[in-house]
Amino acid sequence: MTAVFRTAHSSANRPTTGPDAIPTMTNGSPNILIVEDDKPTRDLISRYLRDHSFSVDAVANGKEMDRHLSHDRVDLIILDLMLPGEDGLSLCRRLRMDSTTPVIILTAKGEDLDRILGLEMGADDYLAKPFNPRELLARINAVLRRRSSGLGAGSAPARLTFQGWTIDLRLRELRDPQGAQVPLTSAEFDLLQAFCERAGRVLTRDNLLSMTRGRPGGGFGRSIDVLVSRLRRKLDRTEGTSVIKTVRIGGYVFTPVVEEA
Repeated sequence: MTAVFRTAHSSANRPTTGPDAIPTMTNGSPNILIVEDDKPTRDLISRYLRDHSFSVDAVANGKEMDRHLSHDRVDLIILDLMLPGEDGLSLCRRLRMDSTTPVIILTAKGEDLDRILGLEMGADDYLAKPFNPRELLARINAVLRRRSSGLGAGSAPARLTFQGWTIDLRLRELRDPQGAQVPLTSAEFDLLQAFCERAGRVLTRDNLLSMTRGRPGGGFGRSIDVLVSRLRRKLDRTEGTSVIKTVRIGGYVFTPVVEEA
């Protein structure tokens, strides 16, 4: 069995500030679904997250995941890639066909290709085993915080427009020039928002990682390239042109004029 935690630290105290603070959800504690075939690993993660005031359910495979999702609300899925039967990559791709529920994938240490494929399938973040449980907690909170940030009141504009497209920052929705909603993962929406709020500026991979994931690149710039590629496929309607231009210094620039709606 691959070790899952690098440390055994756990606390029953619910943090209220800092990177481990749990975002307040409209319906109470966030509901986490763990999809992991190894029972000791499932139990370790479940116990740690429950100690930090999450509501947790755990299943062993894709069939059990489907059953659970058919009748229970889930705020985030922790998905292991190495599963019996339908593997995690296939499950992630299938989830993205009709759901925007955030997904954090777990991979064996060093499986860079699987991490990249997971992001291409629509995962919001990834973590290599073995990992520090506090890092998993921080990743979960960061994804949930980004997802809920558009729902709060504030002075920032509620909607932005570019080339007929509309991005609703409160509802976290994107609509095309014909008014049809375009499904975006949580990570894709965060990236588009970062581009729209800084249109015309060159943004490096590290800039974008810090804006969308709250951490510097640290060698993970490839994940931004994957997200940009996914976003381009959804935004670019004319072959040979793109609203996101690649620049030689290793970054990107969002070219349309963005206005408040």
